[in-house]
Amino acid sequence: MVSTSDFKNGLNILVDGNPYQIVWFQNHKPGKGGAVMRVKLKHLKKGGIIERTFKSGEKFEALSVTRQKKQFLYKEGTNFNFMDMNTYEQITVEPKLLGEMANFLKENLEIEAIYIENELIGIDLPIIIEMTIAESEPGIKGDSVSNLTKMAKLETGADIRVPLFIKEGDRIKVDTRTGEYVERVNN
Repeated sequence: MVSTSDFKNGLNILVDGNPYQIVWFQNHKPGKGGAVMRVKLKHLKKGGIIERTFKSGEKFEALSVTRQKKQFLYKEGTNFNFMDMNTYEQITVEPKLLGEMANFLKENLEIEAIYIENELIGIDLPIIIEMTIAESEPGIKGDSVSNLTKMAKLETGADIRVPLFIKEGDRIKVDTRTGEYVERVNN
């Protein structure tokens, strides 16, 4: 059990039966009454952030969050198959657990699986990954400096906005947090 006096950024706790990570906290002493702790909490399964206020001295259950290296192997139907990098054990993950991250999974990509009390709750992708453009409208000669963009389809089937000079077969870097084009990879 941890008390509000033990709070620190990154601490994982159970609040009302849900797993949260403390993103920000502040001890507040109003002029009248007891001290309170203002806290911003990130839901570890859903990802949303909430703000809560707790009385000083309130106790919470600390959660053990572990990370394991996995490698994406293949997609079977709607499910995704991963292999543990240490034990070579394979696991199948449903798409609802991956959310938008499923758009950036390509074969042999190494990720980190996040577990709470031995239950898989999500994955972390590398922040920047290289992808190949599978489909794109041809660019216009001389449009290498403008800020105009067009839609393109990545090798995984995800749609992304890219500059006009990007063409089919080009390798690009994509930010997996935002799903945005970063830069073209020079071969």
